[in-house]
This record gives sequence, structure tokens and C-alpha cells, in this order.
Amino acid sequence: MPFSYIKTHLQQRADNALLRQRQLISHSTGREITVNTQQYLNFASNDYLGFAADVIQHDTGIALGSNSSPLVTGYGIEQHQLETYLCELMGFEAAMLFNSGFSANNSVLKALFHDKKTAQESATFHDKLNHASLIDGGLHSQAAMIRFNHNDMQHLQSRLEKSSAKHKLIISEGVFSMDGDQAPLAKLKELAKQHNAWLMIDDAHGFGVFGNQGLGTCETIKPDLLVITFGKALASSGACVLASKELVDYMQQFNRDYIYSTGLSPLITNLTRQRIKQIVGDVGALRRNRLADNIDHFKKQALAHKIAVMPSMSAIQPIVLGCAEQTLEAANKLKEKGIWLTAIRPPTVPFNTARLRITLSAAHTHDDINRLVSELKAIL
Repeated sequence: MPFSYIKTHLQQRADNALLRQRQLISHSTGREITVNTQQYLNFASNDYLGFAADVIQHDTGIALGSNSSPLVTGYGIEQHQLETYLCELMGFEAAMLFNSGFSANNSVLKALFHDKKTAQESATFHDKLNHASLIDGGLHSQAAMIRFNHNDMQHLQSRLEKSSAKHKLIISEGVFSMDGDQAPLAKLKELAKQHNAWLMIDDAHGFGVFGNQGLGTCETIKPDLLVITFGKALASSGACVLASKELVDYMQQFNRDYIYSTGLSPLITNLTRQRIKQIVGDVGALRRNRLADNIDHFKKQALAHKIAVMPSMSAIQPIVLGCAEQTLEAANKLKEKGIWLTAIRPPTVPFNTARLRITLSAAHTHDDINRLVSELKAIL
């Protein structure tokens, strides 16, 4: 029977407690979520600063759709203003907007090493815990793909020393999405310089949250290629690649995702620029302080109740249970208590590392966190 494997593979996922299913959300903020008319405390959102509940006033004359590729008629004043603003803030020559962080990461790597002759002299060096978008980009580029142990600079150095590639690109995340820890950016930058390599950082979970101005983990240490996304701390959507003008010009020639996709919405672009101004202003500073206080409170409460969390100082606080079935059961029990938490299971994370991925927001109160810890203690 044609395509009979579909049913078989779905059943295998279900049997192994790995079946993914969408949930219909009618309302969601950094603190609360409503699913099928039931309200929960939300500890699964990437709305780290609690901006999702805020309304931004906007000019109703701004178009919703850009209606075309940025290389046809889809690059308007709103997109140009956001790119220019980000270049000034972050200290880069040029920028280009994408509809998602996945598209940005994936397509940049494919485009950079699209030429077979050049790719034969090229290699990408990936942290083993890099996001799927980076891994997919590496797999689909024509350069050699070399992986190093998570945040292990000695292993990376060894890999770089053994490589004879002329064009080397080191790739990591500013804040790792499933573990919540940070990359040693200064050391990565130093190794890149020593080995005549470029450094690419995906700072999706760092931008808006880290840095004195909220400009992320790369606020002071600049990689050659920086990807930031707008769907986390900014509570918007889309992404931006920041680099040299020469590299952005190159991407405009060979990045198929950019060339053949409709440009980012002018309305979303304008709202995103307003939100970034809040991030770098007093509002952002206040919310980062509140988030930091919530992270500290959670970690102290978890320690006091002997709940083992990973060594993360970010808003991402995972509790590794190992077994996918037990993790899913724990998440379902928490839902029965009115707490929404996601059970992260393979292949999103390595086998035997299934986890409850707790994400904290500036919107949470200490009472919310106390309730979470109390229910975790009872269930775990």
C-alpha cells in the first residue's frame, strides 16, 4: 500500500512517548496561557520580558503585507529603517531581515557554501548542541561539517588544528535553547582569530535579555556573523542577520530563502523596531532586572527543595529526567495542577536526556514560582 510507512512511523512515535501534537491556544502571555478554555500558569513561553501582553500603538497606514521578495518590491522604508537601526545598535555594516530564525540560520549556511569548488576547501565547526536550524544548514551546505563537544574549547581547538580547510566557520549559540547555558564567546573569538576562521553566533535566546543595553550575549564581543530573532524576548516575529556589507551583498545573490520569499511584513517590522527601542530603554532595563530576580528566586527555591536543575543562569531552567515517558507523565500531572510545562523529548534533545524545560519571565511573580516549585516537589 503506498505510503503505508506513515502510519507505522506515527505508531512508533506514540509507542515511544515521542509523538508531537499541537495544542490550540486561545490566549498566551509570559505568565498565563489558555488552552481549550482552561487557564494555566505558563512556564513554557519564550516571552522572557513579558512583552507579549503589551499593546504597541502603530500607524494604521502601514501595510500588513510586503507582497513580494525584498529583491522585487518587498523592501520598503520600514525594513530599511529596522536594518539600519540594528546596524547602529550592534555595530555591524549591514543587515538583512528574514521571516524566521530557522530560515536565517539554515539559509545562510547553505548560501555561504553553495559553490562546490569553494566548499571543497571549507569546513563548518558546530557545537554539538546547536539548534536544529544550524545543524540542518550545515548538513545541507556543501562544506565539511565537523562537530565539537558542547562548549569544549579544547576539543574545538583540536578539531581546528587537524583541519586543512582554507575557509573555516565556527558556529555556536549565545544561549543554548534546551540547556540554557551560554557559549564562552571570548574564547570562541580567540580561537577563530588564531585559526583564521570566522565566528557565527545565533543569539535568539540572548538578545533582549543579556547585556547592559539588552543587546544580547554579543553586546561587546562581535562575531563575524550574528543572527538575532524577534520571536523571543521581543514578543514579535522574524529574524535578522548582521554581518559585513560584502557578506550581505553575497547573500542577496545566493541565499535562496531570501531571494524567493516574500519580505518580512512592514507592519511587523515597524512594531519590532518600536519594541527594540523599549528593550534598550528604561522599560527593558526594569524588566531584565525583574527577570534576573525571578531566575535567582527560582534557583534558590529549587535548591531548598532539592530539585536538581541544570547550571543555567538564563531564563531557561531545564530539569532533566532522562526517560521520555516519565517526563511526559510529569508534564501531564503539572497540567492537572494548572501549570503548563513542556516535556522536551528526543530527537529535540539527545536520547536519555528528556526534560521539563522551564522558562521564566519577568511577568511571573514570586508566588507563581513558589507554586511551580511546590508542585514540582510533589510530582518529582
